[in-house]
Amino acid sequence: MRKHSHAACTSVMVGKKASMDGVNYIARNEDNFVANWPKRFFVQPGVSDRHETYTSPYNKLSVELPETGYRYTSSPDANQTEGWYEEDGINEKNVGMSATESTVANEKVLAYDPLIENGVAEDSITTLVLPYIDSAREGVERLGNLIAKYGSTESNGVEFFDEDEIWYMELATGHHWVAIRIPDDCYAVAANQMGVEDIDFNDSKNYMWSEGIQEFVSEHDLNPDEDRWDFRHIFGTNTKQDRHYNTPRVWYGQKVLNPSIQQDPESDELPFLRKAEKKISVEDIEYILASHYNETQFDPIGSGSEADKKRYRAISLSRTANSHILQMRDAKKVAAPAIEWKCFGIPSFSPYVPFFTNANDIDESYSYVPEKLDMKSAYWMYETLAMIVESHYQEFATPNLDYQKELKAWARRKIAEVDAETAKMTGNELTAFLTYQNHEIAKHFNETTKNHLADLITQGTELSKLTFKMDPNL
Repeated sequence: MRKHSHAACTSVMVGKKASMDGVNYIARNEDNFVANWPKRFFVQPGVSDRHETYTSPYNKLSVELPETGYRYTSSPDANQTEGWYEEDGINEKNVGMSATESTVANEKVLAYDPLIENGVAEDSITTLVLPYIDSAREGVERLGNLIAKYGSTESNGVEFFDEDEIWYMELATGHHWVAIRIPDDCYAVAANQMGVEDIDFNDSKNYMWSEGIQEFVSEHDLNPDEDRWDFRHIFGTNTKQDRHYNTPRVWYGQKVLNPSIQQDPESDELPFLRKAEKKISVEDIEYILASHYNETQFDPIGSGSEADKKRYRAISLSRTANSHILQMRDAKKVAAPAIEWKCFGIPSFSPYVPFFTNANDIDESYSYVPEKLDMKSAYWMYETLAMIVESHYQEFATPNLDYQKELKAWARRKIAEVDAETAKMTGNELTAFLTYQNHEIAKHFNETTKNHLADLITQGTELSKLTFKMDPNL
């Protein structure tokens, strides 16, 4: 994800007919190279009559910005010397995106269309796309046009969604990409490798692609298959890293949602699209993003052998800087359809906090991120929680799960209450009310988390190994 990082991140997409509440979801863990990489979360205001050029701090890409742009939620790095990396958000037109799922293209395709050093990279994608789109499809089109003009610096997967559609776009080489509309009754899990399979070039309703991609593949003899045009086979990789770093995460996500299907965690042919065995809830998505091969021999904090515990890279990591679930509900049923569930710290130990995106602010605890620990900062508070829980995992796992369960129930009740109160609100009144509710939600989660921390620390004082009980027989 960064110029000095290994490939990272895990994405989950759930179509509205596959979800329990009948709405679309996109979600992702943003993982970094180091455990501490502070993130902010706030609302970028809309702009008008602007005359400005964007220049990337990362690779000096220079793009003239449109004069007008929508308000949107943003999760940038606290330290932006390497780039903005806004990562994910929902704009005021209820269109959302998450960028990016880092991937790798093979040497054959890169030989003929190499990546562009000062092209469009992860640090810029959300900034250059999200404020300017009115639909998920428009997101693919705008990013595709930017790639055509400036080229791509990295191989990446990008999620877009609105109330009607979810699109997943994979940027492979300097100029070539494909995008697939996730079927309403399916889900997909992506984990740092090309996932999209067969492309139907006669179906522009459900597929999009870069201009000339078929000719590019044909001219350079890049298709290994006789009777199909499989993007993963043509542009993707098949390496030891895939089998130990990437595919096991897809395997586990599919294991959670399709437990009756037996698959090899190192399989090169795990399907990109699946139909789940049950309706998928927001809690199911949370569970996947917070997972670490739970209840298998591969769990790094489980009871398997040392070799198994280190065999595969887990979904939830100490270096997960920002985990998010974007939910787009039915605007005909609720006044505030767009919710961004935000999780800082390690998702295994931290809650997902729901914020309404039709707002002018999130909360000062999410925008205040100093370089060192400060409990006024949500980022540092949840990093502290994760470190304390893991330090005495056997003793703290159950109370931590109880804490998360309590907050999950509270979040559902709170959203229902807000829906009832805003049923007849519109315009500025609605936005102001939702902004106030964001502060109230943050306040409750912050107070509950600090109380939980106090309980754990109090209990932890009895767990020191520097203790001694006199044996009466001495």
